[in-house]
Amino acid sequence: MLETLHIENVAVIKDVTVNFGEGLTVLTGETGAGKSVIIDCLNLVCGARASKDMVRAGEDRATVEAVFDRIPENVRLLLSDFGCNIEDGELVLSFSIFPDGRSNIRANGKSVTKSLLRQIGKNLVSVCGQDDARVRYTGEVCTSMLDSFADDSEVFDKYGSSYAELQTYKNKLEQIKQNDASLRREKDMLEYQIRDIDSKKLRPGEEEALEEEKKKLGSIEKINKQVAFSYKILHGAEKGGAASFLLARASSSVGQISSVVPELAPVAERLLDMSYEVTDLAEKIKEFEDDSDKDPTERIDRIESRLEAISSLKKRYGQNIREILDFRSQAAQRLDEIENLDSIAAQCEEKIKIIEKQAQIYAGQLSGLRKEAAKNATEKVLEVLKFLDMPKVNFEISVEPSGQLGASGRDMVDFMIAANPGEELKAMDSVASGGELSRVTLALRNVMNEKDSAGCTVYDEIDTGISGKTSRKMGLMLKNISKNVQVICVTHSAQIATLADEHYLIQKNVTDGRAQTTVKRLDYEGRIEETARILGGIKITEAQREAARQLLSGSN
Repeated sequence: MLETLHIENVAVIKDVTVNFGEGLTVLTGETGAGKSVIIDCLNLVCGARASKDMVRAGEDRATVEAVFDRIPENVRLLLSDFGCNIEDGELVLSFSIFPDGRSNIRANGKSVTKSLLRQIGKNLVSVCGQDDARVRYTGEVCTSMLDSFADDSEVFDKYGSSYAELQTYKNKLEQIKQNDASLRREKDMLEYQIRDIDSKKLRPGEEEALEEEKKKLGSIEKINKQVAFSYKILHGAEKGGAASFLLARASSSVGQISSVVPELAPVAERLLDMSYEVTDLAEKIKEFEDDSDKDPTERIDRIESRLEAISSLKKRYGQNIREILDFRSQAAQRLDEIENLDSIAAQCEEKIKIIEKQAQIYAGQLSGLRKEAAKNATEKVLEVLKFLDMPKVNFEISVEPSGQLGASGRDMVDFMIAANPGEELKAMDSVASGGELSRVTLALRNVMNEKDSAGCTVYDEIDTGISGKTSRKMGLMLKNISKNVQVICVTHSAQIATLADEHYLIQKNVTDGRAQTTVKRLDYEGRIEETARILGGIKITEAQREAARQLLSGSN
């Protein structure tokens, strides 16, 4: 339910706040006073298209804010998925638009998308005008309304799931067929890439090992020189100049006096151990000497040739050998998929047959439900139209096979009407009379109302072209609808306005040289004056006031 609508700097509205209650609320006022602007603002905060021209001249932004309570569960789920939870039961939707066309949308203070706002809005507010029959009651909308009336979610869900699965396999099969030529080209390319990589027989870590060997070979002369020198001074020097020899001699000398100086015995042992360790180190160093007679240049050339081959692959397939091998693995996997496409296509075709057969069964069940619902809804709509002084109108909800499965089944649903006896039934969008459209639209709304999830329904001048007792009956119908949902009605009919639970007067005045719309909640005396004005006449007479009182008292 809509609790509050606050508007700032939109067209002729400077600053207006309207608090709405339950039941039937009417908005009246002179033509051009700003009633349509208020409805446009409500549409705006529910996701309608915005225009920068809506910003009041000279202002830096236009803002519309609506407060709702009793939020439907589907809206709560939508907002929850977006990370916006409703804690206290109220939802505040805010829409601001700037002179440069930028907009700012928030739900309970959290920024949301225009798409989400539209999804939320259609579940909170339903706006209906006289021309909606031409715009709304066609094709898929008729099907959707009838399905809501039928209200068998289990069958709809089964068909929806079956149809979605069917489309998945059809799309997959179509993609395989359409991409046949490009897939052949892709296959050739994958085969070339795999051969190119395999021809080099790469090994993980190979590049690093080659770089290390190349570095070593480039310094072989220096390595041999330093190895020879180190070995010589540690163990290989002649005339007893090697470190290992000197350590052994020192150990022997100290050992000769250890009998006199016992404390030196461990020293002699350590010196001997050191001579052995130095000998081991010398032999270890000797191992790094390259004593071959081969020229290292040849080996360096082979290494560089191999590194160049690896570098060539890196330019095409990855930054290192591991990435190149990963690329090869992915290419082989994709090649396997392409080579199995014929098998996959055959599997898709078989799956399509099975799923389509099941979908046809569900579609048949949907057709049966819709025909039964169409019969019941048609009877109820005709009863309402009879009440609204259209006793001879012929109305029918047509459910015909379309010949193929679609997102909503295999049916074509249309709302058909013949306003006069003997006339052929025609789709509602071809009916010309505004008054007839108004009453049929209201009748449909009345019948479908209990299935409508929106907690607030707005009727925008739906009484155009209707007067007298028919207007009164239309008002009674709106009053009846308002028992289940909140109803807001923009009207020029005194017969409707006097049935409202709340009555707001929309006026346009000039303040500081600028037009400005105001909204005033009328008390009983105010309603008498406004009703008398609606009843007509250049000057309000006491007779008109009396007529207004009688309408308000329900005596007419």
